[in-house]
Amino acid sequence: MIEIPTGRIVLRDEGTKTTWNAEVAGFRMAPSPVTRELYGAVHGAAPASPAGPRTPVTEVSWLDAVRFCNLLSRTSGLRPCYSVGDDPDGLDAACDWEADGYRLPSEAEWEYACRAGTTGVRHGELDEIAWHRGNSGGQVHDVATRAPNAWGLHDMIGNVWEWCWDLYDPGVYGPYRVFRGGGAHDLPRGCRASCRRKSHPTLRIDDLGFRLVRSL
Repeated sequence: MIEIPTGRIVLRDEGTKTTWNAEVAGFRMAPSPVTRELYGAVHGAAPASPAGPRTPVTEVSWLDAVRFCNLLSRTSGLRPCYSVGDDPDGLDAACDWEADGYRLPSEAEWEYACRAGTTGVRHGELDEIAWHRGNSGGQVHDVATRAPNAWGLHDMIGNVWEWCWDLYDPGVYGPYRVFRGGGAHDLPRGCRASCRRKSHPTLRIDDLGFRLVRSL
């Protein structure tokens, strides 16, 4: 995993035209999304798909991703970050940010890592860094086959969207969780460092996966 330095980020919601500042403590992030190969090795099987073993795992809900993080932590001899109950909306899930196990990034961690010190729409030329509607052929691709950002992270933009820990706007959307980054089917406007999307934590779809982080 790649060590990401302490810093700060200004986030923006384009729908409400609001911005907010976030302090980001140092953390470690996987250089690529979780692959079907890794998911299957830890979980016993990956969701059915014609995609190859080195493609990002998709058809995983937010709840699936959280439970995978705990399973991988236990398998690796680490303290799990999450407690998860039976609430179908996932609102009883809690995160121990001090635990040394695997977890999802916060939304602030995700955008801060994606930008890697840059301030533009994205950290490089779209075709060089991302699989998107214009070059993907309508399918996800093996991870780390596009150029990384300055911190060595691949596929932060394009290929698959990535679940984050955060609730999107609980006052309006209830249990909906954030996902970021754009996917293989998206137009350029969806493949931007600041683009925020959301859905119910049980959503499973063919261009949404997740990436692992660990607290320092």
